Amino acid sequence: KEPAKVTEMRSVLCCLAVISAIAGASAFAPTLSGLPRSSLQAKLRHGNSAAAFSGHSLLPSGRPGRAHLGLSNLRASTAEAGASVDYDTVEISNVRNCAIIAHVDHGKTTLVDKMLDACSESSDVDDGGDRAMDSMDLERERGITIMSKVTSMTWKGVKLNIVDTPGHADFGGEVERVMSIVDGVCLLVDATEGPMAQTKFVLMKALARGIKPLVVINKVDRDTTRVEDVETEVFDLMVNLGATDEQLDYSTIYASGRNGFATTEWPGKPTDNMNDLLDCVVQTIPKPTVLDRPEFSMVVTMIEYDSFLGRICTGRITSGEVKQGDTIQCMDQSSKKLESGRCSKIMARKGTGKVEMQSARAGDIVQVCGLAKATVGHTIAGMDVTEALDAPAIDPPTLCMTFCPNDSPLAGKDKKSTKLTSQMIKERLFTECENNIGITVNPSEDRSEAYDVMGRGELQLGILLENMRREGFEIGVCPPRVLFQKDSKGSKLEPIEEVVVEVDDEFSGPVIAKLSERKGVMTDMRPSAENGRTRITLEVPTRGLLGYRSIFFTDTRGSGILTRAFKGFEPYKGDLENIRKGVLVSMRSGDTSLYSLGKLQARGELFVGSGVEVYPGMIIGEHSRDNDLEVNPIEAKQLTNMRAAGSDDKINLPPPRTFSLEEIIPYMQPDEMVEVTPTTMRLRKANLDGKKKK
Repeated sequence: KEPAKVTEMRSVLCCLAVISAIAGASAFAPTLSGLPRSSLQAKLRHGNSAAAFSGHSLLPSGRPGRAHLGLSNLRASTAEAGASVDYDTVEISNVRNCAIIAHVDHGKTTLVDKMLDACSESSDVDDGGDRAMDSMDLERERGITIMSKVTSMTWKGVKLNIVDTPGHADFGGEVERVMSIVDGVCLLVDATEGPMAQTKFVLMKALARGIKPLVVINKVDRDTTRVEDVETEVFDLMVNLGATDEQLDYSTIYASGRNGFATTEWPGKPTDNMNDLLDCVVQTIPKPTVLDRPEFSMVVTMIEYDSFLGRICTGRITSGEVKQGDTIQCMDQSSKKLESGRCSKIMARKGTGKVEMQSARAGDIVQVCGLAKATVGHTIAGMDVTEALDAPAIDPPTLCMTFCPNDSPLAGKDKKSTKLTSQMIKERLFTECENNIGITVNPSEDRSEAYDVMGRGELQLGILLENMRREGFEIGVCPPRVLFQKDSKGSKLEPIEEVVVEVDDEFSGPVIAKLSERKGVMTDMRPSAENGRTRITLEVPTRGLLGYRSIFFTDTRGSGILTRAFKGFEPYKGDLENIRKGVLVSMRSGDTSLYSLGKLQARGELFVGSGVEVYPGMIIGEHSRDNDLEVNPIEAKQLTNMRAAGSDDKINLPPPRTFSLEEIIPYMQPDEMVEVTPTTMRLRKANLDGKKKK
């Protein structure tokens, strides 16, 4: 038998354990008391407790820049979201397809993040930051959205398909193509800046398709907001764009994507969640419009590649129903059958992940696998369908650049270059053309083994070049040229862009003068929301804007804001004067010397430092005059036994001027080109033989 003291001690320990257990249960009970029993059971039935509360951890995750919901908000949002939606059996009446459209940097991607959080969908990203929809490396580096992306979430038994779109004018084709798969749009407008150039462009596209927008005035928590004025400006813009009476009867939400709240009244009804916005999306966005026929058909809007599944085609089902294992076909826009195959997998985006489905119905946005040739604009349909669906029409490109293999003396010497041939360049460009409808590629008529790449602007073409150089390509790129058109009378038409600049009052004069030299016409000038700043609206030819961005930031000392959007084609405005000085061209091969560059710095601004390998025809700087000048940058100081006063003075070189891809593209003149490698960029003359050039 145990001694009496041991038995007594064991009893005390047991009592303490029971008391601790009771205290812990009572402390945890209030956390679960606010959850409806049915909701809690439904969530626990779909996974463990961690999965049930994904996106709303009870413990702070420590992620910077994210607002965490408290326990009361967790219970409220969980109760509001209700039971999850079965993607295989969801009815068309419980589906909403909505695109988020806005000007650049007005908060689209951040708002989608908060909507995912409110619907208890996972929005975590690999690097622990925010902007879950910006999945490309360049998007996260530059802080902009480049490609449209679709995801889904559930709210009160309704499946919400949300499409995040780019805000920059160069990627306007992404906005145009997603308009065909949505039935409504959320138009985001900054509460301080108001409607900008791209706001007008995307709103015009939405109104042309008969869509009534849901206006969201974002960033209302800032100190510089002017909500009432912005509301008036949005209404006036819609009237000027020819909106119907039904479209003018739109709803307005006031939100702060960064702080995660949205409300129907401001400032009278503050909230701490996104419930009002989600409720408004469900109530105002109409259910999908579909064709009344049993045969399955859909237009491909986006494509992506998977090493296991192959080509994944995304689009909205226009009619019928598709199941895994069904035989499907692909047709081009002329209804020509390209291939047939078996639907190997059906998926839908959910949060930042994917959900596999057994079947999908008309009106839903899904991903279909099983076809190898289908691309954007093609129709995927059942075998009984004989006529292709209409693909969305987009505005034509405005700029053209020629890509060719690098033929400079330093070609192939970059250790990271792995793709040098014209065949590799051709395959990469046509692959890009399949997925990006804003890009058009044709064989060049002026150069052999070269390809003309047409797009909306230097940023779009610069992004393509940056992606290619990161993949190991080495390319020669010719300067951009504007694509002109002709009217019915044969007169030349050129692309015109609407430019909105916001500068300090003291810089408005130089900005107007420089843009006037580039054939710009001022249409509006008014004080900005910030004191001491002016907003100026101009219409400028696209060719006049080439290379102007760097000049603009120099004139405004980095404080100006410049935005642009394609307006249309108008009669040719006349020739431009020479808007760039000449260049310094190397006439020798070798490594640059400090001694030679020290003598050349008086001739202009240098692009290279000492010890850089150069070759004849390579551009090493900008001349201080209008003509080009051939120089010898590799000359070394001759060593002698004679000494003279001042001959050994120390040479101080300023840092050489560096270019980004977006800056170097418009800087080129017609007789120049740039060689792009994975590690460097070099400006050069198109014809390296100076004697032939002369």
